[in-house]
Amino acid sequence: MAVDGVQVFKLGIEPQFGRLTDREKRYAHHMARSAWFGARIILRQVSPESTAIFDFILELYRTCSGHWSSLIGPGLSSEDLQRFLTYAATFLSNVGNYYGSGDQKFIPGVESTVLRKLADRSPMLADLYEEIAESINARPPFSLGYPSQTTQSSYYLGNNIGEDDVAMVSRVLEHNSIFPENTRLRKGGGGTGFEVLLASVERGDAAQFPLPNGKGSVRLVRGDHSFDLQRICAELTEASKYVANDSQRQLLDAYIESFQSGSLDIYRKSQRVWVRDKAPRVENIFGFVEPYRDPQGIRAEFEALVAIADDEETTLLAKLVENSATYIRRLPWATPENDGKGPFEKNLFEPPDFSSIHTLAYCSSIIFPGINLPNYNDIRQEDGFKSVIIANRMVAESQAEQYPFIDDSEAKQFKKHKFPAYYWWVVLHELLGHGTGRMMVETIDGKFNFDTKNPPVNPITGEPIKSWYKPGQTWTGEFGDLATTVDECRAELVGAYLMDDPELLEMFGFTEASDICAEDLTYNLYQQLGVDGLRGLSNFNVQSGKWGQAHSRAHFAILKCLLLHGGGVIAITHNKPKKCLTVRVDRSKIRTHGKPALGKMLLHLHMFRCTADSKGCREYYEELSRVDEEYVDWRETVLANKPPPLLFVHANTFLDGDTVSLKEYEPTIEGVIKSWAERKV
Repeated sequence: MAVDGVQVFKLGIEPQFGRLTDREKRYAHHMARSAWFGARIILRQVSPESTAIFDFILELYRTCSGHWSSLIGPGLSSEDLQRFLTYAATFLSNVGNYYGSGDQKFIPGVESTVLRKLADRSPMLADLYEEIAESINARPPFSLGYPSQTTQSSYYLGNNIGEDDVAMVSRVLEHNSIFPENTRLRKGGGGTGFEVLLASVERGDAAQFPLPNGKGSVRLVRGDHSFDLQRICAELTEASKYVANDSQRQLLDAYIESFQSGSLDIYRKSQRVWVRDKAPRVENIFGFVEPYRDPQGIRAEFEALVAIADDEETTLLAKLVENSATYIRRLPWATPENDGKGPFEKNLFEPPDFSSIHTLAYCSSIIFPGINLPNYNDIRQEDGFKSVIIANRMVAESQAEQYPFIDDSEAKQFKKHKFPAYYWWVVLHELLGHGTGRMMVETIDGKFNFDTKNPPVNPITGEPIKSWYKPGQTWTGEFGDLATTVDECRAELVGAYLMDDPELLEMFGFTEASDICAEDLTYNLYQQLGVDGLRGLSNFNVQSGKWGQAHSRAHFAILKCLLLHGGGVIAITHNKPKKCLTVRVDRSKIRTHGKPALGKMLLHLHMFRCTADSKGCREYYEELSRVDEEYVDWRETVLANKPPPLLFVHANTFLDGDTVSLKEYEPTIEGVIKSWAERKV
């Protein structure tokens, strides 16, 4: 799809940055510089052409010093220039030429003669254009996915690498206890051997393993993204001189050691330390974190976040954390044992560090409104986790143009209630969604975390559990491509399930007497479930039958559950000729029909996850997220009403002697490009 209009929002940070001490500003500066140096890693993970497109945009900026109108002339109209700059800003905001949300490829929407005219401005532009001339406008590929005629993936390189190849290599890595998150896979020219490219500063062969079919081997090769990781480590080393405590120093040391060696065992150590660094003034997330874009669901894209805490907002969240056990006991799997939480919940809910933060630097293909990490379930169960709400990102979301799926008579009220309902839904999603659940596990030394002679009873079947995680098995390894979307769906359901709880809403400040009353907030949440479910259809590919985004699939599955099992709590009206979809919610059925339907779906996903029942989960979830018959028609109308994509412009920090200064940019496409040009990454 060609990029037309966009919505640009500034992720303002000046008030928070101004409250930092000089030492904290210096720490934040080096951490932010380190974060932005991850951009080229992401570009390389997205597509073969992304790095050259990135350099083309920034070199073009250099040749005109950001005075874009000077480029207008014979062969380049102001309309052509505007279309290209919109593409450039969209590319930079998504760190690549595929949307971070949805993984669909986008193209400039200008003739190749226009691009060639731009390329004539310098020898470097001419060389870069030769690299991208075919690929920048090529469709297919349409989206990310296993390499095929219509999809592509830069996690899987070489000659015709297929799903069977990927699965076979994964078994070899798992057998040899090698984590795959920071790897890419390349098939050798002979068609038999494979190279697993390990992200690290250090270079060279690390190990070699025979393939189970006896035809060739798997070589583990260090040095993928070596130069970029070296620059990241250099800035982390500088940042370590300005840490606030020993935990931060240990954390950065572990980051550096992990990025230098490629060891994910060391990275896991960093995450244990990170969880212990409670409520830092300057928060960070670094590493190969989320596997959303890997079609196999195990290899992770690099991301780096540096953010500043908002003390006042964080105090509000702490109140929820203190009372979290009360609400865990109200979830569908809670039974009298284990202090009212049941056997499928942790014995002790370790109150996590839950912060409201404002992003200073967020180098990622998608800017999430909330995050809960680490993704390693053993660390979550043994050491705990952190939840963060990214406040300046959420404010931008509340101001953005939305899908018009609410009737005109309710549009004003919907807009008034949307931000608070969305905010607390995300809060509950991160804290009690991602923060709950206990996996049934057998460890490598033959021990179990449950009584095998008297196994806990599955509340769905009424019988003792029959499956659990065997030694070496993990959530992502067992559930593969379903892991991230089911996890997100489960977390969304937890938030939605609790959003009608009067006691909980009163704690947030919503009663029947407040300006936005509790009942209206719940009603709005159900409206959002309808709108988000429809919106999710835009990220479904009809040709391949594949979903392009984990959250989108989750939202559609929840809507379908309510339509099928919610007793009329939600209805969708479709006027096909007018390309109009309308979500209607029956307020009287929210507690009597809506909540039980959500609770049943939530219980199913929870039990599949706790008991490693990937087969049962696949049958259940694939049926609920199947797009057929009238849903395909709905999708066409959704696409016809799609609002312009969101772009975000971040600030930069600069060091002059010992003084750190902050520079913010205008929320325009030119501002986005300028901010990236001045990062010099």
